[in-house]
Amino acid sequence: MTLELVLMIPVLILMLWFLVYCGRLSETRLRIEDAAHQAARAATLDRSSHIAAADAHSTAASALSAAGITCESLSVAASGTLRAGSTVTVSVSCTVGLHDLALLQVPGSTTLTAESASPVDVYRSTDTTTAGAAP
Repeated sequence: MTLELVLMIPVLILMLWFLVYCGRLSETRLRIEDAAHQAARAATLDRSSHIAAADAHSTAASALSAAGITCESLSVAASGTLRAGSTVTVSVSCTVGLHDLALLQVPGSTTLTAESASPVDVYRSTDTTTAGAAP
């Protein structure tokens, strides 16, 4: 009986680490999907596509940082137009080291991606001048 227990302990520990890895992987996926959603919403608030792409990247980076996710490489791409009623789609790709997920010094990494779309407000104004400015 003792011999069986001694032989089973390493297997049980490996199963426990695998469960921790799976749980942290799914949590990280959810956090990346949330960051993509936040980035898409931030991009719809801008007037130019260049500024929208920059805001989407900074929003995704700060959302992932606040969630405690460290990306070895982060890629954020925004597509779509910023006309009223259109849709902006943002895709976030984050390469995460396996040592962060498994809580062990495991070599390697995995790339997790998420995509989210957000509509541009139909009723937003198209006038870019400041209110009250003299002509």
